[in-house]
Amino acid sequence: MSLSITGATEGQLQIHLSTKQKQYAVPDVPYSIRANVGSKELNVLLNTLLSDAGCTLTEKVDFDFLLNGEFVKIPLGQHLKEREISFEDTIDIEYVERYPAPEPQDCLLHDDWVSAVQAKEGWILTGCYDNTVNLWNTKGKHKLTIPGHVGPVKGVAWITLNDKTGVFASASHDQNVMLWEWNVAANSVECVYVCKGHERGVGCVAVNPSKTQMGTGSMDTMLKIWSTDVHEEKNEPSASKKAKLEQENVRTPIITLAGHREFVSGVQWMDNSTVATSSWDHTIKIWDLSLGGIKAEFSGNKSFFDLSYSPLNGMIVTASPDKNLRLYDPRSKYATFVKNTYLGHTQWVQTCRWSTTNEYLFVSGAYDNQVKMWDYRSPKAPIYELIGHEDKVLACDWSNPQYILSGGSDNAVRVFKSKICGSSN
Repeated sequence: MSLSITGATEGQLQIHLSTKQKQYAVPDVPYSIRANVGSKELNVLLNTLLSDAGCTLTEKVDFDFLLNGEFVKIPLGQHLKEREISFEDTIDIEYVERYPAPEPQDCLLHDDWVSAVQAKEGWILTGCYDNTVNLWNTKGKHKLTIPGHVGPVKGVAWITLNDKTGVFASASHDQNVMLWEWNVAANSVECVYVCKGHERGVGCVAVNPSKTQMGTGSMDTMLKIWSTDVHEEKNEPSASKKAKLEQENVRTPIITLAGHREFVSGVQWMDNSTVATSSWDHTIKIWDLSLGGIKAEFSGNKSFFDLSYSPLNGMIVTASPDKNLRLYDPRSKYATFVKNTYLGHTQWVQTCRWSTTNEYLFVSGAYDNQVKMWDYRSPKAPIYELIGHEDKVLACDWSNPQYILSGGSDNAVRVFKSKICGSSN
């Protein structure tokens, strides 16, 4: 059997259609189509085949199409020519159900630029240029404004959260990282420790998978690792200086790692003993904490403003001022080579974050006021644009799978609701 979508004068292709989503499987036979068809025509064909196969769809399903692991975004013949794939061979095309579009839900207004944001369950932490940390719920209600820093707050990170207490960290241009304990019932917060050691502003903070340590990156070019324990037993002071430190609830780093030459702009934990950092010095470094040194290094031709690591796929995505995002695979023997470059922003890309439940998806924010959602298999264009910011986007987050968050210099956090499931949907 062969089904045709052909014209008299156009080149033809033989294709095989397959999917991992078994509910949408069609007969495994060759189909003859015109070379100039795109995803629109392939969708018509696929929905017709599903209908003919007796698949009871309540409404038309939209699909995306992959060839050799890359989305087809242009006419099929053009896609093949650009990749020098022969028209003579039968072309294997995989199809997947198109992801639902994120829906705008809320706008959380602040008094100054929002430079940090992270969600955990039903709560959102934000860091602001007015030196405050703010706590919101995902329904858009403001719960707390937390003063304490004396410089813009550039990083926030949840450590633990339960019905009674939440513990989180904030990093600031004032050179300090603060550890906070929030009493949920009383809605009161206390600074338990001030982490001192950086000699210039701190730009990023991240917590390890076991929630026992955090890493910070600073303009002093250092990566520092700290304990996140807010209830550890305090040792008896052995000297007057130590007594003074304890009295002030000051914490010092467990380890300081030198190696970058400029601002450490991003920090991510790959596992409990491996940290990845990005820097304005044009490098990504991977640190082995058990050895206390650099395990691997990638160099770019531009500064790196941010990075995000996905434990689902083992890859790193980076943001840079040349308007591009780049994908690296640190496990590959070609790890130092860029696996893909993502084009779509028109200004500096400031921030990027992987989905925590879908191995293919990440979001980015840039100085073009745009937040974009990407599938790493589709480098030429984002799959969605999340519109709303009226000024530069400074931070984004997708820690809670249901909410895509972004903060900007329009003093706002934009909240988008996401209905995207995991990779296998």
